[in-house]
Amino acid sequence: MRYDLVIFDNDGVLVDSEPISNRLLAEYLTELGHPTSYEDSIRDYMGSAMHRIHDLIEERTGRRLPADFDDVFHTRVFAAFERELKAVDGAADVLARLAGDGVPYCVASSGSHERIRVGHRAAGLDRWFEDGRIFSSQDVGQGKPAPDLFLYAAERMGVVPERCVVVEDSPLGVQAAVAAGMDVFGFTAMTPARRLAGADQLFSGMRELVGLLV
Repeated sequence: MRYDLVIFDNDGVLVDSEPISNRLLAEYLTELGHPTSYEDSIRDYMGSAMHRIHDLIEERTGRRLPADFDDVFHTRVFAAFERELKAVDGAADVLARLAGDGVPYCVASSGSHERIRVGHRAAGLDRWFEDGRIFSSQDVGQGKPAPDLFLYAAERMGVVPERCVVVEDSPLGVQAAVAAGMDVFGFTAMTPARRLAGADQLFSGMRELVGLLV
């Protein structure tokens, strides 16, 4: 393998959660008087930590979201995950290949540890991720596009940034990986390739990834 560590984003890369969470986010923001379409949510919030949603709404409207916004939103999302969530097609095959070849990997997500765990259980990927392989924006001061999360994951996994590759599907994640000094492969299943233009490689199917890593 060309790299000593493969760092996966979670939502949209390992679990097919972006359609679910962005549908529910758009609905909830609209309920609260901030009209938002599904397409708006994908464009503005995909790949964001929760604090960025709060910051953008306040910046645009001068109004703060309710104090219980995160709790209400996550309750809705987790219930939908239990009903609907599936793994991204080919993700389990890639993880099995990496594990079988002894290639270190981890997940570094803007989502909370609880969200990551709930999603992995619902999608059947929890067997691949013990606690030492899971990193969240909760662990660092700033979420993506800051590089902090990826740098933290690399440090905890004992690998220098230049020997890491990040697998991302959001512009914010690509920016964060570039800022961290890591190579980044952009997954275009949901995101137009032009929005991931900063990536070193682009691919549209998860089973293509192993070929890019060797």
